[in-house]
Order: sequence, then C-alpha cells, then structure tokens
Amino acid sequence: MRVRSWMGGIALVAFCTAGSAFAAIDATRVAPGFKFEEGKTPVGADLRGGFGNFTGNAGSRTGTGGLLGVAADAQPWRFLGIEASYEGQRLPIDDSRVGNGEAMWRHNLSLMAKGGPLLLKDKLFPYLGAGLGLSYLNASEGAEFLYKNDFIEEVPLAAGADYHFTRHVFAGARFTYRPLFGTSFADQATGTGQTSGGLINYNLSVGGQF
Repeated sequence: MRVRSWMGGIALVAFCTAGSAFAAIDATRVAPGFKFEEGKTPVGADLRGGFGNFTGNAGSRTGTGGLLGVAADAQPWRFLGIEASYEGQRLPIDDSRVGNGEAMWRHNLSLMAKGGPLLLKDKLFPYLGAGLGLSYLNASEGAEFLYKNDFIEEVPLAAGADYHFTRHVFAGARFTYRPLFGTSFADQATGTGQTSGGLINYNLSVGGQF
C-alpha cells in the first residue's frame, strides 16, 4: 500500500508540473495574439449625455428622458476593452392619473466588454459591446400611489464608435438596447398587472485616455 501511495504521489506531482508547464506555454502563445502589453494598458474616463425611453407597455406609460453618465475604461488588448459606468436618467411619466412633472428616476451601474477593429491609423474604434447592469428606479413622490420603486437587472447591448483626436482626447457616439429582467415598477398602472419592455438609449461622450 505504501508503494502505491508513493507512486500515486509522484504521479500527482508530475501531472501538476506538466499542467503548469502547458499552461505557461499556452499563455505565452495566447497573449501576443491579443497584442497584450503588460504595464502599458491604456485607461481613461469619459462623460456622456443623451436620451432614451422604455419599450413595451413600460414605454407606453413613460416619455423620452435625458441621461447623464460617467465611465471608466481600460484597453488591456488591442481589439478588446472593458468599461464600468454610472448613468442617471429621468423618464417622465405619461399618465393622466398622476400630476404633471412626475417621473421615474433611474440610477444604473453597468460593466461592459467592447470589441472591434482599430481603423484610420488607430484613431477610430467602432465596436460592439455586451455586459451586465443593475438599475434602481425611483418614482417621484406624486406618482408613488401608482408606480413603485424597483430594482431591475439588465443586459446592455451596444453599438458605437470612439474617435481619438489626439493620443489622450476622444469623443464617441453609442446606441444601447437593454433587455430588462424583474421589471415591475408599473404593474399597477398597466392594467395587465405586468410590466414589460426594454430600454433604448442614445448618447454622445467626450473623454480622455492616458
């Protein structure tokens, strides 16, 4: 039994060592393919503004609302970047049963990956993006009897482009569609007892990279 235990231990050590070696080899092959440059990852931030609205019956109860946001991003690979962002948005309630000036306030946190080619001598970055997000919808005081506060899970899907005027200054435009999950803020208002729809936003941004 001792012999088998020693042999098993030696085999385990050999397997782990071989596995580590193969992993190291694979990592050295994969990283250059993504043009990863350790210690030289570009990072940046931007401010954004735009507008949008809900779709479905959620959209039939709200109007188009403006948004403001801020994002931090990094480009660890040449054709792939990541972004963390906050957005604040006011979506006016379009419902004769509540007074004028009432709205749903949306506060959102999102994490997104963006991938695409670099064009025009690396100045233009058209991309597609996908990620995860969480929004908190807060009904204004005069609408709380019919609309409620709500947490909503999102899957942001984006198409956009950034243009770098210099190495450190860029501007961008983006279209984003967000499928929404767990939406219930207008259940009492829809007449069907169920809130449905997604969220469409358009925005422009300006930022810096360093």
